[in-house]
Amino acid sequence: MGAAGRNKISGRPYNTQTDDKATAAKFAVGVGRGIGGALLFALPMQMTMEMWALGFTMDRWRLALLLVLTIPLLIGISHRIGFEETFSWKTAIRDAMIAFGIGIFTSAVTLCLFKLLMADMPAQEITGKIAVQAIPASIGALLGRSQLGSGKDDTEDDQKDSYGSELFMMAVGALFLNLNMAPTEEMILISYKMTPWHALATIILSITLMHAFVYAVSFKGGHELSADTPWWHAFVRFTLPGYVIALLISLYALWSFERLDGGSFTPAMMAMIVLAFPGAIGAAAARLIL
Repeated sequence: MGAAGRNKISGRPYNTQTDDKATAAKFAVGVGRGIGGALLFALPMQMTMEMWALGFTMDRWRLALLLVLTIPLLIGISHRIGFEETFSWKTAIRDAMIAFGIGIFTSAVTLCLFKLLMADMPAQEITGKIAVQAIPASIGALLGRSQLGSGKDDTEDDQKDSYGSELFMMAVGALFLNLNMAPTEEMILISYKMTPWHALATIILSITLMHAFVYAVSFKGGHELSADTPWWHAFVRFTLPGYVIALLISLYALWSFERLDGGSFTPAMMAMIVLAFPGAIGAAAARLIL
C-alpha cells in the first residue's frame, strides 16, 4: 500500500504510488506528443534544401548563438506548456532539456532516413545539419503538448496570463514561422520585387490581420473586448508591440541565416517587412492557441 498524503496543489488526498504512476504515465504521454510535435512542426524544414545547406555553410558563431538563445526560449515555453503541469522553473528546465533532446533525436533520425547524413561526412557537417534542424524540432516538441493534447485531462487552467507572458508567446509564434521561411531565397526575391508602396501595404495588412485574428473575427481562443474597453486599447497594448516583435525577430532570423550579408540598408528593411508578414500571423496564432 502506498503512503497516503495530500496533494500540495489541490489539497486532495492521494496515494503516493498511484499518484507517482499517474504522473509518470502523463509525462510519458507528453513525451510521445513531443515526438509527434517535433515531426509535425519541423518536417517541412527537414525536407528543405536551404536548411540542408545551412547546416554545412552557416557561420558557426551565428549557429552557436542561435542554439544558446534557444535554451531560454524553450524554458519559457516549457513553463507555459511543458510535458506535464509545470509548477516550478526546475521542472521547466528539465522539460526544456528533454524537448531539446527530442529535437536532436528526431532531426538525426529524419536526416539519416533521407540520406542527408552519412558516415563519411565531416563531423562539422553532421553536427551542423542536426543542430540547425533541432531548433524548430525542439520548439515543435513543446508545442506538441498544446496542439496534440485533447480530453479532460488536458484542459488548461482558466488562468490569466501576464502581459509579459503574452508578448513572449507572440515572439515564439513569430520565430517559429520565421524559421520556416527565413532560410529560403524567396524572401529576398520578393523583397527585391516590391516597391515602397508594396512594403507600406504589407505593413498595414500585417497589423490589420494580427488585430483581426485575435480580437475581431472571434476565432476559437480569441480575446473578446468588454463593451467599456475602447478598440485602440488592445491595438496599442498588444497588436503594435506584437508587430514590432515580429519585425525584430524577422531581422534577427535573416541575419542569423546570412540573408543580409553584403546588402545595404534598404533591401534589408524590405526583406524584414516581407518576413514579418508571416511572423505577424505566427504571433497572432500563438496568442490564439498557446
